[in-house]
Amino acid sequence: MTTDPRFPIGEYEPKPFSIEQKIEWLADLKFLPLLLENAILNLDEAQLHTPYRDGGWTVHQLVHHVADSHMNAYCRFKLILTEDNPTLKTYEEKSWAELNDVQKLPVNISITLLHALHARWYEALKYISDDEWNNKTAFHPGVKKTVRLWTLLGMYAWHGKHHVAHITTLRERNGW
Repeated sequence: MTTDPRFPIGEYEPKPFSIEQKIEWLADLKFLPLLLENAILNLDEAQLHTPYRDGGWTVHQLVHHVADSHMNAYCRFKLILTEDNPTLKTYEEKSWAELNDVQKLPVNISITLLHALHARWYEALKYISDDEWNNKTAFHPGVKKTVRLWTLLGMYAWHGKHHVAHITTLRERNGW
C-alpha cells in the first residue's frame, strides 16, 4: 500500500474526549518543537529547499508554516478561553508561505519561536478543565461550523506530527 504523500500519518480523525487522549495530545504539543528540530537536524540548504512532495512546500516553508499556524492556533485557543463562542480569524496560509520572512529568514528563527510558543501554549492548556474541553467553542468560518476546544486540540496535535512526518518521510525517500 502506498501512502499518500500529502498525508503521511493519515488525515485528522476526531476522537471522543478521554483523559488518556488529552494527555497524549498535550504531550504532542509540548514536544513538537523538539521533534521538528530533530527532523531537520543536519539538513543543508539544498535539502531545506527541497519540496516534501511534487507541488508541495519546501522543508524550509514547512517549518515556517508550522510556526505561523501554531501562532494563530495559540491566539485561537486564548480567544476561546476568554470569549463566548468567538468567530475565529482564518488566514491565507499559502500566501503567508510566500512572504519575505519565510523566504529570507533561516528556519532556526521559527524553531526558536516554536520552543517559546509551545511552552506558553502547553502551560495555558494543561489547566483547562474537562468541562471546558467539551463545552468551550468557537465558530470556524473556514469549515462554516462551531468547533469545540477539544476538537482543535486534536487538530493541532495532529498538524504538528503531520508536518514532521512530511520531513521525515522525505528524508527516508532520499536517504538523508
